[in-house]
Amino acid sequence: MTYPRRALRQSMAWIHGWLGLLAGWILFAMFLTGTASYFRPEITRWMQPELSGRNAPPARAAAAAARYLSAAGKDDVQWFVTLPDARSPVTHAYVQPKPDPAAAPRRRAPELLLDPVTGTPVTARDTRGGEHFYRFHFQLQLPVLWGRWLAGLCGLFMLAAIVSGVVTHKRIFADFFTLRWNKGQRSWLDAHNASAVLALPFHAMITWTGLMTLVLMYMPWPITANYANPTTFTEQAYDFGGEDAASGRPAPLADMGALVRDAERRFGGPAGRMVVRHPGDAAATVAVYRGAGRSINARGPSVTYSGVTGRVLSQTGTGGPALATAGVLLGLHVAQFADGPLRVVFFLMGLTGAAMVGTGLLLWTTARRRPGAAPFFGLKLVERLNIGAVAGLPVGMGAFLLSNRLIPAAAEGRAATEVSAMFWTWGAVALAQLALAPRRAWAATFRAGALVFAAVPVADALFTDRGLPGSLTHGDALFATFDLSMLAVAALLAFAAARAGRAPAPARRRARAAELAHA
Repeated sequence: MTYPRRALRQSMAWIHGWLGLLAGWILFAMFLTGTASYFRPEITRWMQPELSGRNAPPARAAAAAARYLSAAGKDDVQWFVTLPDARSPVTHAYVQPKPDPAAAPRRRAPELLLDPVTGTPVTARDTRGGEHFYRFHFQLQLPVLWGRWLAGLCGLFMLAAIVSGVVTHKRIFADFFTLRWNKGQRSWLDAHNASAVLALPFHAMITWTGLMTLVLMYMPWPITANYANPTTFTEQAYDFGGEDAASGRPAPLADMGALVRDAERRFGGPAGRMVVRHPGDAAATVAVYRGAGRSINARGPSVTYSGVTGRVLSQTGTGGPALATAGVLLGLHVAQFADGPLRVVFFLMGLTGAAMVGTGLLLWTTARRRPGAAPFFGLKLVERLNIGAVAGLPVGMGAFLLSNRLIPAAAEGRAATEVSAMFWTWGAVALAQLALAPRRAWAATFRAGALVFAAVPVADALFTDRGLPGSLTHGDALFATFDLSMLAVAALLAFAAARAGRAPAPARRRARAAELAHA
């Protein structure tokens, strides 16, 4: 018995619509914040205007950081050092001190920002920067496991919606060239189709690779069935050797600069980070990892040295075929290999994903609104959630950036306050729009977003010396580009507010006809 083609398309359309609706609001937030994360180092740099742009080669930065950390922490257990590159001009060091049984347990190792030339700490305002958007993208500001499981479930819905959407469209490529304005439901359908088809391979790739990056959490059973201790799997899969305990015999560290230069010679490219275990002990080891940007594979090779003699203890590559495939999937998702122009392409494709989800949510409501009929509760609820998610989230993101300039640089707990500003603003806007009619609520919320983003470069100029006039004068490309981008977003939201405030074309034609009849 054959299944009628028309019935198959109708079934796929039903699946496509409901899966897109149930996960749409979270998917929109994941797409928008994930797209912003393509520039997370640049966002972090903008949010720490006190940092200078003085760069140094990784080897010199490693040697300088080791000198300072050796003098500052005699009993540290480990150092995690991220070396500077073109996108991040300072050395980031996470220090794991020797545990003190009398002290309260520390949830997170303290982070130090070190000058890449001298190794001394540099002072900058506390902020989560672009890392906040990146973490929210797949953890949704929930406890780690809950957030990642919810993000994975929405990713599965997205993948099913992509497949069902392809099956549903009879003229999928013809729809890409069709965009009719001021036609109500037909215009939203055209916008949804165009944004979906324009970057269909990207949408499928980013959804699939996002699921694969956390596949071991979603499907742990092969590991638990074959390994009594998951740590054993990690050591074998990632070529991690067993960690030796400290010997208790003090010994100075070898020249970190020489070790990094040797590792770079083996990599054929710059080093990105190093991990020093038991610094100052005779059993110290130094693991140097290749930096991002040399390969699509996000899990690059590493070299482990004796921290005292500098002798090579082990050298790893990209692993076997399975591990190399996982590294490539992760690399495709985070796009750390991409240079500036290619990163812009990834960013634009990510915006089409947000547009695809947003227009799909709007299409669900316009398809169920009947002229002259009172909207039912489900339609009202979805419409209000659409306004809160699609128009409200950008307001919250803008408030996060604006708060970075408004909160005093030395304020206690300012990083958490910035994050709170995003969610309190988002929630306030989502509640305030309930007092307005839907069309006015769309326009007012977009208008609020335009004002917030327009205020960002103004606050930057008022409260720092890195504002747009000074940045343009001194050729500070990152700060100037960032502020100009904020103005571009403000203009886009203002245009959306103007369009949202207009009555649909049929209503305007009826109003004009009524005016002529009474003339």
